Formats: sequence, structure tokens, C-alpha cells
Amino acid sequence: MNNNNIVETELCVEDIIIPVKIRRNSRALRAILRVDPKTRGAIVTLPKYASNNDAFELVHRSSDWILKRLAKIPAQIKLGDGVKISLLGQDYIIYHDLASKVTAKKMGHEIIIGGRKEHLERRTRDWLKKQAKEEILPRAMAMAKIIDCKIGRLSIRDTKSRWGSCTSGGNMTFCWRLIMSPDWVLDYVVAHEVSHLLHMNHSASFWRTVDRFNVKVKEAKKWLSNNGAELHRYE
Repeated sequence: MNNNNIVETELCVEDIIIPVKIRRNSRALRAILRVDPKTRGAIVTLPKYASNNDAFELVHRSSDWILKRLAKIPAQIKLGDGVKISLLGQDYIIYHDLASKVTAKKMGHEIIIGGRKEHLERRTRDWLKKQAKEEILPRAMAMAKIIDCKIGRLSIRDTKSRWGSCTSGGNMTFCWRLIMSPDWVLDYVVAHEVSHLLHMNHSASFWRTVDRFNVKVKEAKKWLSNNGAELHRYE
């Protein structure tokens, strides 16, 4: 979506400032409200011809719901020295080594990040994104071969509403935060998107294709539902 279609503002509700992002979607039939854990604010998706006032009214009308949801959002976690994270089910500690000549490396149960402290968070994120692509790309290619398909471009991004996506042209996008999920959960998400190479829907045929990869569908869905917000705490 073009940034020209996004309006960012703030509303004061019960002396609390709530960041509000208003989006327009030509396919939307009604206004949709959701809470964004990262900005600790509200996102309103409007039909193309709705007014910004419609969004403001929805936020005010739903203020109690929004504040309750925001109160349940845990604090963000900076990817800094001493922070514990999980990679494919294994726990590691981030360790900042100013003297290290290597930007980032995994050693034992530590992820060692070199360079100056002010670059620590960005370098850690960059390393995690690289790890995500190195894990996801060969899995996606191997699964695509099983169903006699080929993937297009594979991108790693910080997606908020989806763990992965696949276009009709075979291009795939995955959330880098999946690298912090268990190995079998990552397998399911990759299998899900690869199955869209054959079926751009969630029909019975689609799920039969997913089953061909022998992944834990129900368990992975439940894990992501229960732990997805935790993965989005890291910044």
C-alpha cells in the first residue's frame, strides 16, 4: 500500500495518548480496528471513500476495548547485551564484545555481536534476519521441489499481520521473527506458503498439499497463537 494512503495521528482518551494509524483499502467493506503492539496504538482500516472522522469516532467508541488491550501488551525487549532469545527452540544469550572483529557469530550458547554499542540492536536484528533467510530458503526450495514447483523471489521482512505470504508469481515473504520459533513451527509456516504455489486459497486441496510435508499443522497454529505476541516484543 502506498504511504500516501496512510495517515498517522494521535488521540487523547482518558488522559492517555493513543497513536492512531489510518489506512485505506479499496477492498474493505467496513471500518476495521485493531491494536498494534509495537506502537502501542490503534490501526484503523477504512473503505476507500470513508472519512478520517469515521476512524476517530470508531476509536473513541471503542476506547475502553483499546485501553484494555493495550494494558495487556507486555513491554518491548531491546535486543541488547545479556538478553536471552530462542533460535529454533534453543536458548541463547546475546553478548556484546566490543573487541570482536566479527560483526556477529554464534558460539556455544552465546550470540556474540561485535562493534560499537550504539549499533548493537541493529546488528543483532540484521544477523537474525540473515539466519532466518538461511533457514527458510533451502526449506522452501526443497518443499517446492516435492510438489514440482519453483519459488520466485524470497524476502525476509518485519511483517506484523502475517508470518508469511506468497504471490501468484511465486514470490514469498516471511517474518524474520520466525527464526525465534521452534524448528517445527518454522517448517509449518514454510509448508503453508509453499502450498500456495499450487493453491492460492485455503481449500481442502490446499490443506491436503500442506499435509504432504508432514508438518504439525494444529500444534504450530496453536503455538503461534499463544506465542506470536512474545516474538513481536523484540525490537
